[in-house]
Amino acid sequence: MDTGTTAFMLCCIIGLTLMIPGLALFYGGMVSVKSSTNMMMMTFGAVALVGVLWVLFGFSMVFGTSYGGFVGSFTEFAGMKDLMEPMTTVAGLPVSLFSIFQALFAAITVALISGAVADRMKFGAWMIFAAAWAVLVYFPVAHWVFAFDGVVTENSVGGWIANKLHAIDFAGGTAVHINAGAAALAVAIVLGKSAMFGQLRKPHNVPLTLLGAGMLWAGWYAFNGGSALAAGNSAAIVMVTTFVATCAAVLAWIGVEKLKDGHVTGVGAASGAITGLVAITPACGAVTPIGAIFVGGIAGAICVYAVGFKEKLGYDDSLDVVGVHLVGGVVGTLLIGFFASEGMPNATNGLFYGGGFDQLWKQAVAAGAVMAYSFAVAFAIAFVLKKTIGIRISSEEEEKGIDTTFHRDSAYELEFA
Repeated sequence: MDTGTTAFMLCCIIGLTLMIPGLALFYGGMVSVKSSTNMMMMTFGAVALVGVLWVLFGFSMVFGTSYGGFVGSFTEFAGMKDLMEPMTTVAGLPVSLFSIFQALFAAITVALISGAVADRMKFGAWMIFAAAWAVLVYFPVAHWVFAFDGVVTENSVGGWIANKLHAIDFAGGTAVHINAGAAALAVAIVLGKSAMFGQLRKPHNVPLTLLGAGMLWAGWYAFNGGSALAAGNSAAIVMVTTFVATCAAVLAWIGVEKLKDGHVTGVGAASGAITGLVAITPACGAVTPIGAIFVGGIAGAICVYAVGFKEKLGYDDSLDVVGVHLVGGVVGTLLIGFFASEGMPNATNGLFYGGGFDQLWKQAVAAGAVMAYSFAVAFAIAFVLKKTIGIRISSEEEEKGIDTTFHRDSAYELEFA
């Protein structure tokens, strides 16, 4: 057991946990003052729910011995059995520590979807959707991407993207961002448009959104760097590429925003930062720092326009989960096929480094498969909920505000003389 790496991963877990309030603040500041508490509750509720499911059978579904490369054994590690022994290790780490690191990935991924349903989804329906999507979509897809052969037990067989396709996804561009973004699109379509769709919806607290984005940025070093599973050079390189790609994306977003709309906004800067973090997540171990600048800059420029898709196509993705996470995740995943360099931890050359189109088509297949599967299953889950218990609050409740209607907790108690 590597005590230095164990200490490093303990710190990464703390960083990942700080992403929970970071996401809550990021989303909570962007919505109406009437639904800010609800938005934050969706994050905390999803994290709590997925954490329990993870220990019961989620870890086993992701890292258990594979059924045909699609999903791991439901029972092999159910209840985390046989994994608490002191000498049970993954890459020199206690497997229990590896498990909680991956549990936070699962929890944050599910919580990301909530941004698409702000202001109008029943909290109970959200919790049922979150549980069903985690079991039917996230756990299998994470198995495809993260379960390398022999990762937990010497003879275990893992998922098809990691071991047969050999697409590169260092920290979750497909399993986290494309996955959540495709589900967000599906549930937004089933849920329908809010009363404010097509109108200018101002965030009620931009400083909260910027603070949340900053906390997410800090936690993302743990997200990406910790995926190296070692306190060494690979983790250091990944943190450098994560930093510089995010900087480039912020500049690209606010630059295009200025040219497009004539002004620079705080929400734009925050969205640019998240876009850069999303895009570099799969590529952080594959591209050089210069390549990371291109990845972040290209994603930042594209996603400014991508957030406008909802008005043109008529789906109400309230907080631009599709425009940032789905589009940003696809851009980052595909750009690996162009900018990957064999001198980086993933040791693969992309098109611009003499590697031809081989890696590019692998990236495209991985992105497309995750997108299609997540969208289809999320749509089915949301549709069943709509036809049974209902998923949409009433128009009167939407007008009054979901915080006071469902939670009895308004974000602010405002009294005027």
